[in-house]
Amino acid sequence: MINIDSLMRTAPVIPVLVVEDPARARPIAQALVARGYPVLEVTLRTPAALEVIAEMARVEGAIVGAGTVLNERDLDASLAAGGRFVVSPGLTESLARAAIDRRVPFLPGVATAGDIMRGLDLGLDRFKFFPAVAAGGLPALKALSAPFHQCRFCPTGGISEATAPDWLALEAVLCVGGSWVAAGL
Repeated sequence: MINIDSLMRTAPVIPVLVVEDPARARPIAQALVARGYPVLEVTLRTPAALEVIAEMARVEGAIVGAGTVLNERDLDASLAAGGRFVVSPGLTESLARAAIDRRVPFLPGVATAGDIMRGLDLGLDRFKFFPAVAAGGLPALKALSAPFHQCRFCPTGGISEATAPDWLALEAVLCVGGSWVAAGL
């Protein structure tokens, strides 16, 4: 099983996908993998999300995970559908412990020093900085990464193709999440 650090280093951009129609899942995954985006985050924001994960997981070269994982029930359903990692918009102890117990790569969302400290207490040091732009943008992440130098981040939320290089230039940033990558697919 891939660990979260390796996953974050696989590609500089993780497409964040909201897919309504499972019939579109494989073509979208195939196109993204062909363009050099093998790590795919399918958000659990649609009734079809678990079926989409299952379809995308069948695409050679795709590393498919679930986003918007809110609790242990979502975690288990995502793994059963074929998800290989999970991303959450926040950090709760119960979800973190469930992911750790199942040894699933887990990227919890953080926006404050307290969030990061709770994650460190749980043995985590890789985080989704969310919502990146609304939580203070580059200046906020620069400030947070100083005292938490051991942590690495995947900023998501308001990142665009134009701003991604600025985020990726930060030493603490391993990758960014963005929906622009799948526009038009």
